[in-house]
Amino acid sequence: MTFLAPGRLWLLLLVPLLVLAYFLLQRRRRRYAMRFTNLALLSRVAPRRPAWRRHVAMVLMLVTVGLMVTAFARPQTEVRVPRERATIVVAVDVSISMRADDVSPDRLRAAQEAATEFVGSLPKKFNVSLVSFAGTASILVPPTTDRGAVDRAIDGLELAESTATGEAIFTSLDAIKQVPNDPSHPSEPAPARIVLLSDGYRNVGRSVEQGVAAARQAHVPIYTIAFGTPFGTVDIEGQRTPVPVDEDTMRAIAQQTGGQTYTAESGQELEQVYADIGSSVGYTTEEQEITSWWAGLGLLAAMAAAGTSLFLLGRLP
Repeated sequence: MTFLAPGRLWLLLLVPLLVLAYFLLQRRRRRYAMRFTNLALLSRVAPRRPAWRRHVAMVLMLVTVGLMVTAFARPQTEVRVPRERATIVVAVDVSISMRADDVSPDRLRAAQEAATEFVGSLPKKFNVSLVSFAGTASILVPPTTDRGAVDRAIDGLELAESTATGEAIFTSLDAIKQVPNDPSHPSEPAPARIVLLSDGYRNVGRSVEQGVAAARQAHVPIYTIAFGTPFGTVDIEGQRTPVPVDEDTMRAIAQQTGGQTYTAESGQELEQVYADIGSSVGYTTEEQEITSWWAGLGLLAAMAAAGTSLFLLGRLP
């Protein structure tokens, strides 16, 4: 914790001065009490109370002074705040293989449900973009804080043929470029992450290696989720076709771009792997003044001192 007006902390010297004054006053009172020659009469006139009671209110008053002086010095501390330009692009594979039902109810619907929950859990200031890809990749929703628009686009995802994983990365990077630069730091790009959900092998478009190189150049980590199991199958033209998940490619994309890779064999697992993505991109540490916190504590201490004095001594301090 630091202070915007540290010179005011010298007022904390009032605390030991008040302690000394209180100590001298107590000694003076004891001297006056000894002037009574009839101690039996003194015991009748002054009811007996535990000695510590008369000191409680004073201790609370000293605490109040310390807290209010601290507030007067304008304390500040580091807090985590959401980055307003933080952007997460959710890229969803909508190739035919996502129709496999090895993840209940099927890969695509489980991914849609988990993606909707993930988007809803992000801080409101985050920008979210949705990219879908099969034979080509498209930005369905540009970076926005409108969660409703993203949710509607997720619900409307439809399957198509082929898998262009490399194109998905390039299109996701294009979506990130749509976020304006910070006027105070025009050369600093918006902090961003790509979340890539895919289950199949790339078979069209630019290569995965080209996409990875572009992401590394843009300093955008990619979190990959290999969605499905090695035993998935789909019915294509009346024939049962194996569509095993491509874990190796997903792992390579994440490792080479500085992201992390996950395997989600169920909707529940997919929800869990989203948990740490938002915190990795969306927060920064800033100094924030907390004068009101200390002033509030001082007010509570003053009220406690007054209440204690009335309850134990029958008077205000």
